[in-house]
Amino acid sequence: MKRRLFALTTTTLLLSLAAGSAAAQTKWDLPAGYPATNFHTVNLTDFANDIDKATSGKLKITVHANGALFKAPEIKRAVQGGQAQAGEILMANFQNEWQLFGADGLPFLADSYDEAMKLYKVQKPFLEKKLAEQGMALLYAVPWPPQGIYVKKPINSGADLKGVKWRAYSPATARIAELVGAQPVTVQAAELSQAMATGVIESYMSSGSTGFDTKTYEHIKYWYDTQAWLPKNGVIVNKAAFDALDAPTRAAVLKAAADAEVRGLAASKKANTESLDKLKANGMSIVAPSAQLKADMKKVGDVMLKEWLEKAGPEGKALVDAYLKP
Repeated sequence: MKRRLFALTTTTLLLSLAAGSAAAQTKWDLPAGYPATNFHTVNLTDFANDIDKATSGKLKITVHANGALFKAPEIKRAVQGGQAQAGEILMANFQNEWQLFGADGLPFLADSYDEAMKLYKVQKPFLEKKLAEQGMALLYAVPWPPQGIYVKKPINSGADLKGVKWRAYSPATARIAELVGAQPVTVQAAELSQAMATGVIESYMSSGSTGFDTKTYEHIKYWYDTQAWLPKNGVIVNKAAFDALDAPTRAAVLKAAADAEVRGLAASKKANTESLDKLKANGMSIVAPSAQLKADMKKVGDVMLKEWLEKAGPEGKALVDAYLKP
């Protein structure tokens, strides 16, 4: 009888320990809009693994790549509403909601990695304040490589884009299409390959990284290196989910985020060089824009900055003034 009682007690103890261990582990979902092989997604996976190691498995984050859990435009709302605890968004996609989300999508405002990071430093306090109002926080941000124009035919000026079916994925890219007389068609990254294959689009602006990821070289043979802008992906977290973590786990998340931001910038620069080399190897012509094309696109940028400042109001003016300050 005593042996049986001991066995029952031991079993109960083991079950309660197992239950306590399970309860101690927190699981998060982190949806992302880009393929698992994209440098942003690889960085996200490393971020999740760093947190797993630093917390000894206490916080497990599952990265859902390529719009598998939520499509790219749905991710911010999912994090805000708590359907996902964290997520990665292309911030310029949400410019219509709040103009300052799109500051890094303004053509030719910040046209190099150094300028993009200078703009981010100025933009970050505004982003943090807005996201906090929405029940979220910014963990880290990483720029895409510089944006160029993919097009099926050689172009020498903005006028050569008139009537072209142009992929729009943000308010800024849609407005560029309007200003050069192209036909904007909304297509997210996950649907881009199919859109090119079926002739839905024949031109778009993006980085060399996106061009290689989507095998754009199978459908389009020219990329004009306009270095128009370097939009950022931001990794956001639901504030309630973050605050529910214990202090050491929160610290581990913030440390992993800081590391991911540094690592991501280096990965973006590396991806830019490598992706352009791969595009060339697959038969794409990487072309320096003519003086006329550069001048035409700069005019587009000037118009868009003026329009943006009118919509963004005092906040937008404060951001641009701070960025342009020597």
